[in-house]
Amino acid sequence: MAASVSSSVFKEQFELVIAALAVEIQENSYVIDEESEKINISQKGSGYLKRANTERLHEIFNQYASQEKNGERFMTSSDFVRTYLGLYTNPDYNPDSVNLLAGIVDTSKDGLISFAEFQAFEGLLCVPDALYKTAFQLFDTNGNGMVAFDEFAEVMRKTELHRRMPFNMDSSFIKLYFGKDKQRLISYAEFSQFLHDFHEEYATEAFKKFDKDGQGFISALDFQDIMLSIKSHLLTKDVRDNLVAAASTGQGGRSKVSFPYFMAFNSLLNNMELIKRIYLNATNGHRFEEVTKERFLHSAQMMSQITPLEVDILFQLCDLLHQTGKIVYSDLVALTPEQYFKQITKRLAEIKAVSVSVATQEDHSSQSTDLPELPDGNNLQQSNYVSFVVQ
Repeated sequence: MAASVSSSVFKEQFELVIAALAVEIQENSYVIDEESEKINISQKGSGYLKRANTERLHEIFNQYASQEKNGERFMTSSDFVRTYLGLYTNPDYNPDSVNLLAGIVDTSKDGLISFAEFQAFEGLLCVPDALYKTAFQLFDTNGNGMVAFDEFAEVMRKTELHRRMPFNMDSSFIKLYFGKDKQRLISYAEFSQFLHDFHEEYATEAFKKFDKDGQGFISALDFQDIMLSIKSHLLTKDVRDNLVAAASTGQGGRSKVSFPYFMAFNSLLNNMELIKRIYLNATNGHRFEEVTKERFLHSAQMMSQITPLEVDILFQLCDLLHQTGKIVYSDLVALTPEQYFKQITKRLAEIKAVSVSVATQEDHSSQSTDLPELPDGNNLQQSNYVSFVVQ
């Protein structure tokens, strides 16, 4: 098993977990070629990943399982995280972080990972809502099938993001989900919605904290800080590189960003697939035709989710790319975080391929993104789009 590939897969998903981003495995189906043991990616199919071969998976498990109990082999937390995933290999690693990571697989919470638990987790990565289910297991620290406020707060407080931008754990938002006394337990289905809503609430709360005088404005640099810290999953390179320029242009040259602009900016990036459909509706499916703002607005009238302010921001961002005052489909691709999500689903496929072959030794650590690190200094930037389990 290539630990670098596995760690990339595990780490990649947690940024979305912490960000509460709803990502489903879709558009691509991944099939493992039993002879070449390589990933074949097809644009058609159900989007499900094929289960790994049990015998080969058992070989992998036994290779890393250092404990034996009543004739059965087990992985320790350190076996799974430090040896198998190749994370936290420094002598001064934080044991709490390692145990938190391993707890996703250790569903019995007895400190040991059985092959049955290891195989169950491998199966978990095959389902369309793997991101949400994995997140749920991360926050369900006692393994009772529900998430309590104390469990949620415990995990969040271990993130660098929370240290930099603390979330108010006594807010009305928290009480709406966990009850005014914060004793209500959240089921998996409710938790998936909570993560989605929490992500938006986190960004709003961050805006309020930067808006120290309560006038509904933050600086362009504060806007950039929030986007890079909390909304980085929405940012392509083109958007990331133009955050301050877009904010200044969109606010009439001022260095201040209003709350409506902030909300519209995020709503636009969240709805780029809808933006693409509006464009294609305007051009009757042609992807190379230039579209003016007026023409785009006319097409958008049929889709009330898109506001004129969001359209303004769209054209501002595109103008920063080529200064024509018009947009083409390739502009939308450059702004859409689609490639990022395809990297995530591709990595999910890669762990399946790696699980099939113990001999696979491919390193995917050539790129990195600006993601947070744990308080113990173990940076989760060791490979592409890192962040699966602990931020």
